[in-house]
Amino acid sequence: MEGARPATAEDVARLAELTAHAVAEQVDGRGGRVWSQREARGVPAHASLGAAVSDPARLVLAGTIDGTVIGYLVARTEPLADGTLLGVVTDIFVEPGARGVGVGEVMVEEAISWCTERGCVGIDALALPGNRETKNFFETFGFKARALVVHRSLVDPPAPPRVPPSAVVADIG
Repeated sequence: MEGARPATAEDVARLAELTAHAVAEQVDGRGGRVWSQREARGVPAHASLGAAVSDPARLVLAGTIDGTVIGYLVARTEPLADGTLLGVVTDIFVEPGARGVGVGEVMVEEAISWCTERGCVGIDALALPGNRETKNFFETFGFKARALVVHRSLVDPPAPPRVPPSAVVADIG
């Protein structure tokens, strides 16, 4: 059965592994190279995820199927200029073979509840251009594009990503 629960310190190694897979999956897509260096969680992610799990101002979820962690979500709040709060989903990933069964949906519903409880006026999440599945996924929850970022590379061809090969590790669970 699919579910989501608050992540613990014991989950950090697995979440870091999933983070490495998430970055590797997106890095070659449109916008992925810059995203991997600017918006994506740095890899290896053990330290930043450990800090997020222990931070009461962040939501870190472990998405599960029958108790096995196959996905994760990280969210935070951000104050806006008028003093209201915006919820921000900074990370979301579900292993490709486990998509479409409801784990991502459960995690997003939990994030919406968490942001609502904190009085957020809205929630942002990022989907890279060309990643229609992610865009469509978020649209099922009522998310709509509110901004477009355009970019011109000044490096031809684009510089290779700086994701260390050791960041993608074998499944130990």
